[in-house]
Amino acid sequence: MKILFFVAQVLALVALAPLVSGIIRKIKNNLRMRQGPGILQPYYNLIKLFGKDEVISVNTSWIFTVTPYVVLVSSVLALMLVPVFVSDVSLNYMGDFLLIIFILALGRFFLALAGLDAGSSFGGMGSSREMFISSFVEPVVVMVIFVVALNAHSTGLQVISAVPVLSLPLIIAATAMMFVIIAETSRIPVDNQETHLELTMVHEAMVLEYSGRSLALIELAAHVKQIVFFSLIASVILPFGIARDIAPMPLLASFIYYGLKIMALTVIISVIEISMAKMRLFRVIDFLNIAFVLSVLGIVILAMGK
Repeated sequence: MKILFFVAQVLALVALAPLVSGIIRKIKNNLRMRQGPGILQPYYNLIKLFGKDEVISVNTSWIFTVTPYVVLVSSVLALMLVPVFVSDVSLNYMGDFLLIIFILALGRFFLALAGLDAGSSFGGMGSSREMFISSFVEPVVVMVIFVVALNAHSTGLQVISAVPVLSLPLIIAATAMMFVIIAETSRIPVDNQETHLELTMVHEAMVLEYSGRSLALIELAAHVKQIVFFSLIASVILPFGIARDIAPMPLLASFIYYGLKIMALTVIISVIEISMAKMRLFRVIDFLNIAFVLSVLGIVILAMGK
């Protein structure tokens, strides 16, 4: 029963991941008083890309070819480790919170290599910027892990998600993780996934040489990665409402709580994107330093409370 539920959960979240991006885009357009595309536009984009031919540079190696698959598999594997609706239904026994960060870092590493592999100046610029930003993102994530680990006395995701405590340190940790989501999902003010201007490209510069099915796989991986970070906030850092076992009523309540938390995150992300301008690259350091200070503050408050 748990295996079937786990498989259905992963497939459903992968299928719904592009919908979250579509909802964010729709909210942003509504707040700007624009019509914009519908919430299903990410699905249309993926279908269109899967139907197109690929153009691959003769200068690329096997790294360029395997990167889309590595990025997608790493994102899906990270999603499989997160307890989303039920605290003990996932592959979290295979690793803890830190393992998710290492798995996602593997996808980032291959994507940066692929940006360099084609020999494009844009790709090299994007890879350099991506590694620069990630060097400030990962310490924030580690400090957030410390907050939730100190609160639950474990880094195991099953244990953490089974402690449904809503406290100030956890709210601060969730706020710091929001900074991480903005950076990791290529959103304003850190990056802009809707532009191809040389001075602003980070993620788009690395995937500029991709087309067709490979680009579709990378785009799908980006949607899945986004839902992974959303689920870490909704079901691990702030796990109130998550079910303890597979029973009808707790599951229904878990679905409702998860949906409400995801919708709240989409609204927050949308408001942040339309309220701020794209930062200069070196100003991103200050932006992520705020998140680091917040995570340290959460540890201090939690330690003092104990």
